[in-house]
Amino acid sequence: MPRKDLKNKPLVEAILEVRWRLPGQPAGQPAPGVEGDPHYRFLLGRFSERVQKKYPFHEPLPTASIPDVMVPYMPQHRFRVKDTGWPLLQMGPGIMTVNDTEGYTWTDFNDRCQDAVSSLLDVHPSPSEFKVQNVTLRYIDAVSFDYGANDVFQFLKDKMKITLGFPESLFEGTHVAPNPTRFSWQTSFANKEPDGTVTITFGTGLKGGSPVMMWETIIQSEGQELSDLRAGFSKWLSLAHDITDDWFFKLIDGELERRFSGE
Repeated sequence: MPRKDLKNKPLVEAILEVRWRLPGQPAGQPAPGVEGDPHYRFLLGRFSERVQKKYPFHEPLPTASIPDVMVPYMPQHRFRVKDTGWPLLQMGPGIMTVNDTEGYTWTDFNDRCQDAVSSLLDVHPSPSEFKVQNVTLRYIDAVSFDYGANDVFQFLKDKMKITLGFPESLFEGTHVAPNPTRFSWQTSFANKEPDGTVTITFGTGLKGGSPVMMWETIIQSEGQELSDLRAGFSKWLSLAHDITDDWFFKLIDGELERRFSGE
């Protein structure tokens, strides 16, 4: 279970993404070379009907006007709970996502993910041909930070307990400013329970036009690590969320948690 529901949560978006192999794509290979999916249009129609009660607002994306074979693993359609509102589902050739933002709670998001995956598997016209490529749980968070006027590395050390930096000698005798004007950092770790990879990224950016420090926590398992999606998804999602929740609260422990809690 999540530790607490923060009053001022820094969440930008929570995303579950399920990808499945498309015809012509060998196991473990990237998208180039795939063929058109003969089941996609039928799957899209049946999926739309299945989720219509909870997600009655259908929004074709610009990619919906492009032939399916040219946009593998790109969402073409959105299904929203209300007009222009969140949460929402997305579907495209070989991909289905569940997305939520500021109104997110784990209980609601978990239920929506379970329902969406169950619906996807129930309506696929050829279950024997449905092969998982990967499943990903991703959280994107952001905190206000004027990186143009302040030290990125000091912020990460003071607020999130992350020590990064360059030797001072690198800048001595040069006209290079030691504080970066843009920052991006990513690292990945092998994981058990669930089998897969944990990736965390940090980067400067803008949210609502204001400068922020953004970070993503990503859990991804490949198809061979989650071969039976119907039997294994619920446990996978719970374990993946446990990691993201644990890392999130350990990183914000202290001043940031008090800020997000509204204290």
